[in-house]
Amino acid sequence: MALFLSTYINRIDKKGRVSVPSSFRSVLEQNGLKGMICYPSPTLESIEGCAINRMQKISDAIESAGPFSEERNTFSSSIFADSHQIHFDQEGRVIIPGELIISAGIIDQVSFVGMGETFQMWNPTTYEDYKKDKTNSAKNNLANLKWSNQ
Repeated sequence: MALFLSTYINRIDKKGRVSVPSSFRSVLEQNGLKGMICYPSPTLESIEGCAINRMQKISDAIESAGPFSEERNTFSSSIFADSHQIHFDQEGRVIIPGELIISAGIIDQVSFVGMGETFQMWNPTTYEDYKKDKTNSAKNNLANLKWSNQ
């Protein structure tokens, strides 16, 4: 399985388009999508990005709460209702919907941050502040990582 790795900062052009990093496009296309799915992060000041297979996993997890549960309705409305499927143009650019740009505080540049199976899009300054804050926490908690025996 291909993963989203690294961090890239790309400028939004005058027409509102931003180039998605080629390595991210490759992962998305390997998963059968000539574009990406995006939604506002439920916990961070960023936009979550992924392929359709990740959305299916989220859907399965939400459905496990039961078809008429309050949790299902809450998660569905906070993720699926605000999700957008965005297609790449011929040069690998996208126009991120305005409501997502506003929710993440993005102005003229986007930090694409690889998160393994997903990626995030941030205002570069906001991401740097977040990263600085979390780096020490990550260093202090490395011993708590659980490794799979696969």
